[in-house]
Amino acid sequence: MCALPGPSAQRPLAGMRTSKNSCALLKSRSNGSFSNDIGKLLAGNLKILRNIILQDDTEFINVWSKTSKSPIFYESGRIYLENYRCCYSSLLPQPEQLYELPITPKTEKIEDALLCQCPLDTVLPKASDQKPCLLTLTANNWLYRLSADTGETLDKVYLSSHFKFRSLGWDSCQETFYVKSIQIKQTALERQAGVNNDILMRLAIFQVFPLDLVGMLEINKKVFGKTAVDVLLSQGVLAVSHSSKHVKLYSFEYILNKFRVEKLTLGQQCDVNGARGFVGEAPFGIPVNIHIHECPPVLFEMSYFENGVQIGGHPWHYIYTPNHKRHRGTHHICSITDGALAKNGVQDMKCDSLEADWIFFHPDDSGRIVHAGPSAINVLRIMANPGCDWKYEIVTDFSITAARDNSTPQVMVTSSGRTVKKRFQLLDDDPAQETFRMVKYEDEIDLLAVVEITHAEDEGQAHIRLHDNKSGVLMKRVPLKESWDVTYSHEVYFDRDTVIHTVQKKNNTFCCHVYKIKRHSD
Repeated sequence: MCALPGPSAQRPLAGMRTSKNSCALLKSRSNGSFSNDIGKLLAGNLKILRNIILQDDTEFINVWSKTSKSPIFYESGRIYLENYRCCYSSLLPQPEQLYELPITPKTEKIEDALLCQCPLDTVLPKASDQKPCLLTLTANNWLYRLSADTGETLDKVYLSSHFKFRSLGWDSCQETFYVKSIQIKQTALERQAGVNNDILMRLAIFQVFPLDLVGMLEINKKVFGKTAVDVLLSQGVLAVSHSSKHVKLYSFEYILNKFRVEKLTLGQQCDVNGARGFVGEAPFGIPVNIHIHECPPVLFEMSYFENGVQIGGHPWHYIYTPNHKRHRGTHHICSITDGALAKNGVQDMKCDSLEADWIFFHPDDSGRIVHAGPSAINVLRIMANPGCDWKYEIVTDFSITAARDNSTPQVMVTSSGRTVKKRFQLLDDDPAQETFRMVKYEDEIDLLAVVEITHAEDEGQAHIRLHDNKSGVLMKRVPLKESWDVTYSHEVYFDRDTVIHTVQKKNNTFCCHVYKIKRHSD
């Protein structure tokens, strides 16, 4: 006979739980003492997972390896091989194949892809729209929407028979995306005829759920400048880069409202300049319906030396390197409202290394900045200073440093008694020293994953250091079984209980290694 829970055992409100111990959390869950708030339930489960991962008796073991003749990609529990033709799920104890698409000729191969997660807050017309899908762009200008679980074709759109489209990108993640053509070069016949081709490239913009056309536009050098060389769309901002290392930002909403001449619908019959066809079907494709005939207002412009311009943080700031060689290797952090440099806003690691340091806005919602180099990682915070000469100040939240032996004498004495001074010092990223190669953030369990490389017996050995995202405290070190050759390109993904390491090896072969957690029982 079981006893009914008393008043003290009633289900608590979502915000009242304070226990942090994994055993206590599991016991509460088995007793039904979790909130009905699904977000709080997920957060509780992820807290349990984090505690399990960080325990001393938990290790990551290699459970699966796979080679490919083409690059290997990973996103949200799915591993893609053979130019996205083969898909494996990494959510199981060992990866299993979800689907394999038929072999196609090179003229139809997949050139780029985006994984789309279904919206949870909207009921869509078709049941297939409520499930994850993979957007793929093929070499013959077809845009496909495939089921992410089966590879079944759900939708297909033909883009153009005159312009070659090459890449996909998110404007607003999981909401709108764009397809970008290659740069349009002037042909020999046009040069002979003295005809100037001022079209740089085309962009087609779509909504994802359901798949719907926003419009097609051309980037014209007469409008955006003769030096325009590239363009991208992000967060509703059209960014145009120039060969003079200059970037200008424009409002896409303004462009859409002012220059779109008509709304086009996929599958609808259309008549453009005497040519009639169905939008998104071959050979008609998608005509230009956003005609930008004058330069839109510039929201923001900046000259930079290298690595472009990054915008983010809280309050809003941008990071760039001024366009002068004396600023090489420095990163300037300025307010986007007035361009004022923050106090301590010039970040310079003074790295003596083959590879430069790198800086980026933290992917979490803290508004912080991560500045990483081969021997140190600084997590920076933008602080407001009201009433001071400096409106904002850059302060260090915490730093992570590599283990270095600084005791090596600069002057050595030989067996004969001669004093010999060292003529060179090791580089910061010398293989003989512990070196940082990557910094990743696992948002669901709030850990920073730092890839650290050491060398033993002429082989590189990689460890993944797991640091608390708020304090920087080292919580665990995870060794990777395979050696790490710094001459090859590597990528590491840390996703909940899974570590995935992809590497490009000699003879242009690619390999993927998957690690899963395992607990040792006493």
